[in-house]
Amino acid sequence: MDERAEALDRDDPLAAYRSRFVGADTDLVYLDGNSLGRPLAATGDRMRTFVEHEWGGRLIRGWDESWMELPLVVGDELGLTCLGAAPGQVAVADSTTVLLYKLLRAAVAARPGRDEVVVDTDNFPTDRYVAEGVAAERGLRLRWVETDPTAGLTTEQVAGVLSDRTAVVLASHVAYRSAWVADVPAVTRLAHDAGALVLWDLSHSVGSVPAELDAWGVDYAVGCTYKYLNGGPGSPAFGYVAARHLADLAQPVTGWMGHADPFAMGPGHTPDPGVRRLLSGTPPILAMQPLRDMLPLIGAAGIEAVRAKSVGLTSYAIELADELLAPHGVVVSSPRDAERRGGHVTLGHPRMREVVAALWRRDVVPDYRDPDGLRIGLSPLSTSYGEVRRGIEEVAALLAG
Repeated sequence: MDERAEALDRDDPLAAYRSRFVGADTDLVYLDGNSLGRPLAATGDRMRTFVEHEWGGRLIRGWDESWMELPLVVGDELGLTCLGAAPGQVAVADSTTVLLYKLLRAAVAARPGRDEVVVDTDNFPTDRYVAEGVAAERGLRLRWVETDPTAGLTTEQVAGVLSDRTAVVLASHVAYRSAWVADVPAVTRLAHDAGALVLWDLSHSVGSVPAELDAWGVDYAVGCTYKYLNGGPGSPAFGYVAARHLADLAQPVTGWMGHADPFAMGPGHTPDPGVRRLLSGTPPILAMQPLRDMLPLIGAAGIEAVRAKSVGLTSYAIELADELLAPHGVVVSSPRDAERRGGHVTLGHPRMREVVAALWRRDVVPDYRDPDGLRIGLSPLSTSYGEVRRGIEEVAALLAG
């Protein structure tokens, strides 16, 4: 290993956490934590215990004993650990797409008489597709902001499209392609000054970039849990609703689990007065179990320390790209300013699609995104500096071959 990588790993205050993740001690170089995080070793034991004792031992009694409240218990812990959200505002359920639909529909309903939704052209596809569907259902107009795929949505761009017709601004905290960190408090203030609401997608930031949803005045937010939160493939999403909006939240999928008294089973739907009203059907209790290990781990490390390690890893990746990859024509397609950069780095080159395929065959695992982008997703608690070095060296070798 390079001496600099060795020194960075030796001085890393979070280095000891790496051994807690399955596979971290193997030769595989995993640079895709922004798509799917490694599992914690403790989660295997938790899942086994859950099956044998909670599910197998308590059976239906589990609902009365803890499962009914688990979406809110885990939501509160997530809010405290990563989101800057006071209790009673976060629920874990569904997928990001479903919760995005629920909250976008609720947001436009909360602004009657306004008929525009602001969304940027480089937002994650699901966000754009859901916005298109809601616009078609509700007879709304999408106000598209043309964003640079190597950067992201700016406050100036948002200011230029807001009007008294704007109902909602839908945007991502961290851009999925470039890792651009949006100025959430500034964009939120602009939207509020125009009488609009904001809905932020935190999928590419939660667990690596701290959020302060309450302090920033955010109205609604969603995000997934399988990236930097290591919840596993298809793990449930979360939705945040600011306390001031809960009493009027009119989400469109009114199921029994969001009812004020689910077991009354009477005529008509009376929504729960709290964030539970965001639920619809039976929550995925089994799929929440990995989060019960990962959230305390982030809490122990501290989200600010996690962010510092994230900045260190991405800065080192850019340093290596400049040294080893730029001579082959690779460009850094992510912000160089660490304040504007999330937890991944995108490297551009016309051959990156074939390079990524070849890397996977060598047990080096980043991912690819059009156009011509190799993304290096650096999950702070499970990724070492030496791993980053080995990955970049393999990219250089393939480009040189």
